[in-house]
Amino acid sequence: MAAKSVATTARTWGWLCLRRSSPKDPLMQCLAPKLSRSMATEAPMPEPEQLQADIDTHLNSSITPVAFRPPPKIPDVLTTIYSFPAMEPLRFVHYPANHLHLPLRRDILHRAVVFEGDATRQGTASTKWRNDVHGSGAKIRPQKGTGRARLGDKKSPMLRGGGVAFGPHPRDFSTKLPKKMYDLAWRTALSYRYRRGELILVEDGVEIEMNEPRWIKQIMERNHWGNADGRSLIVTKGVRENLFQAIAGAGEHGRVKTEDDVDVKDLLELGRIIIERSALDGILKDHSSDLNRTVPTAIYS
Repeated sequence: MAAKSVATTARTWGWLCLRRSSPKDPLMQCLAPKLSRSMATEAPMPEPEQLQADIDTHLNSSITPVAFRPPPKIPDVLTTIYSFPAMEPLRFVHYPANHLHLPLRRDILHRAVVFEGDATRQGTASTKWRNDVHGSGAKIRPQKGTGRARLGDKKSPMLRGGGVAFGPHPRDFSTKLPKKMYDLAWRTALSYRYRRGELILVEDGVEIEMNEPRWIKQIMERNHWGNADGRSLIVTKGVRENLFQAIAGAGEHGRVKTEDDVDVKDLLELGRIIIERSALDGILKDHSSDLNRTVPTAIYS
């Protein structure tokens, strides 16, 4: 009996040894990476002096001097200056293309017009809440027993002469717009007018002899600037007494404004723009902040 148990134990021990030595055993496969010895060999680190010398050699060989290239020259656009009101050509002037020949950007023009409209809103509308209305705070009728609806004092918003529920109060409607984007909108509007032939540049000192509306009406109709041709906007550097008084009586043909009173909406609203050269130069000078960039230059030590 004892011999039989010893033989059984020997067979079991042999089966376990064979099981452990089998390469397909899941346990051996899991433990194999941990029990295996790394075959990687360690290389000795170079000396600090040699490492620094190699770095300096690599940097000196990889850096090459870069020749400085000036920014590309911006082409100019040609504009004719006319005399007013005869409209005879006097001379030609050149303006940079980034002033009067920019591509149309409807999104920027829309943001500029909305920005100007928000800035002009007064925001003074005001109503009184029930606490602001003058009157007694006593209850009008008992809470129960009358058969009618519950009601508080006479300043309730449900009663005539009471407060206004959720009424408007003074507020600021103005919004913000980056200055460079606003300046770009100005030059985009002028460029749009220039490409369509609707920007007419005249000599400084636009004025008429008399302040009667019939004078400006004749000028508008003869040059096809009047109501039948889409009206016109005249922009001057300063106030011209006769011209301003005459346009006031002939508003159906156009408007006249000084350089300081014009905005982007005015440049896009009417059929064309008749502008003095000094006024145009002032507008372009005041709205070119996005063009004043410092050109990067190469610096060698």
